Amino acid sequence: MSGLSLAVGPRTDPTKDEVLAAPPSSTKYKASMAPPQNQQQAVVGGVMGSLRVIELQLVAFILVFSASGLVPLIDLIFPAFASAYLLLLSRLAFPSHGNNNTGAFSGSSSREIFEGSKLMMFRLYVMVGTTIGMFLPLAYVLGGFARGDDHALRCATPALFLLSFQILTENIISGFSLFSPPIRALVPLLYTVRRIFVITDWIQDVWVNKTLPVNAQMTDVAWYWFGKCLAVANLVYFSINLFGFLLPRFLPRSFEMYFRQRDEIHSKLSEDKARTVAAKTSSSANNQTKKGD
Repeated sequence: MSGLSLAVGPRTDPTKDEVLAAPPSSTKYKASMAPPQNQQQAVVGGVMGSLRVIELQLVAFILVFSASGLVPLIDLIFPAFASAYLLLLSRLAFPSHGNNNTGAFSGSSSREIFEGSKLMMFRLYVMVGTTIGMFLPLAYVLGGFARGDDHALRCATPALFLLSFQILTENIISGFSLFSPPIRALVPLLYTVRRIFVITDWIQDVWVNKTLPVNAQMTDVAWYWFGKCLAVANLVYFSINLFGFLLPRFLPRSFEMYFRQRDEIHSKLSEDKARTVAAKTSSSANNQTKKGD
């Protein structure tokens, strides 16, 4: 995950500490000890029934942004293209192995990468990213509405639209085992790459195309520099997120998990096949012995 969806997305998987801390009579403990099939149904049912407040808000943002005319056509088409491409990859290149635990990949693997003393730094990193990537741009867009600043709306809305779609996509697919770990990792990767290009256009608009009037008030000057600094902060953060976390850490870990699961399944199938052959050979030998007697 990008980190942002860890902060705003609903969690559907209990952590190890929560399971160990829960008493044997508690509902959480019983759910953790439930059969895999029941756990699968519980996760899917929880996701399907839990378009919670954050999902509804993201859907509302997406609908408003789409209908406002502030999002370019290419950015409106991009989520459909990315979703279709990921579906093809999930069928043709990286099909799921049907492991019931893969549904927790998006929510747990990012946390597992940073353990111990690094966990607090990762949480701070997520909080900073959520503030820079979502809350401040949303405040900038709402402030643009209030101030009648159409330029601010056109600059910040595309990036916020893509981020909303990314978080919604990650939260929806995180509960379905039909999506393998590489597919889950590619969601933030694809959206982050596209959003960096959008943020680059945002920087050009606020640093090159926008100017202050000669007799600007202090509030106008503060608003002007707020837009500039926010665009730069988004570019810096998501560039670090892409080149410092997603590419070198998150994506390789997802492939490692995927191929380890595949090797374990193949190894188990080979062992089962060897047992079956050995049982048939033993049965055939016993029959021949009985016939000889």
